Amino acid sequence: MKFMLTWNLPHGTYKEAVNRFLSTGAPLPAGVKSLGRWHSVDERIGFHLVETSDGVALMQHAAEWKDLLDISVCPVLDDAEAGEAVSRVFKKK
Repeated sequence: MKFMLTWNLPHGTYKEAVNRFLSTGAPLPAGVKSLGRWHSVDERIGFHLVETSDGVALMQHAAEWKDLLDISVCPVLDDAEAGEAVSRVFKKK
């Protein structure tokens, strides 16, 4: 399943978060695959699309950054998956 991790970077943790990211690259635990990561131009908000069936590994990754970032994790579907879900409710005529 795909998950979107979204984070906000508080002002007080900026330098420490940047240093950790640059020195480690923010590696993911085994079992979690990165599909893409994006950063807002003002460097305050970020998005990381991952794929995993291992909720424990995903929670581990979030916990590794919780001391510096406010992180949210949300399961997401691509267009085809979302279309399949809604077509079960709204049948094409």
